[in-house]
Amino acid sequence: MSEWTWKRDVMQRYDLTANIYDMRYSEEQTAKIGAAMQNVRMGKETSVLDVGCGTGLLFNHIASKARTIVGLDISRKILVQAKERADKFSNVHLILADADNTPLKKGTFDHAFALTVIQNMPNPLKTLNEIKRTTKPNAVLVITGLKKKFPVEVFRSLLQNASLNIIALENEGLNCHVAVCTIFLH
Repeated sequence: MSEWTWKRDVMQRYDLTANIYDMRYSEEQTAKIGAAMQNVRMGKETSVLDVGCGTGLLFNHIASKARTIVGLDISRKILVQAKERADKFSNVHLILADADNTPLKKGTFDHAFALTVIQNMPNPLKTLNEIKRTTKPNAVLVITGLKKKFPVEVFRSLLQNASLNIIALENEGLNCHVAVCTIFLH
């Protein structure tokens, strides 16, 4: 299957479930966000990229803590849902884009979140490298990986192959591994 066919299938799947996404997944996503936020600090000047932002559940948890949040997703219909949430905050902006080919400048963000993203990508390493490209050298990245797709050793290896240092790895009681990382500088 080509990369675009893969991504189109993912986009269509999220387009079909956009209206029920929060009902189906908000509890699970909130647990992941909670696990991540135990190990993430941000200040009023922090700029955040939310890759695969979905309906924008993360916005509720960080909008009051960050200067700017950019939510990016490939699904137009899920971004319609995210817009309803984003409109409550003056510092949240949405972009319809592919996580592997973002229209974002290099070195823009202090933090990046990719919750429930890499398991949906045909080449997770490519996705992680694009996320890294958009972040500053001292950025904090929060990456989740579905346990049934990424056994912990495979997940750790993927992050290490992307030159990410794992600061914290949470997975107790979650269906995902939640990694808080920094970029390994050579």
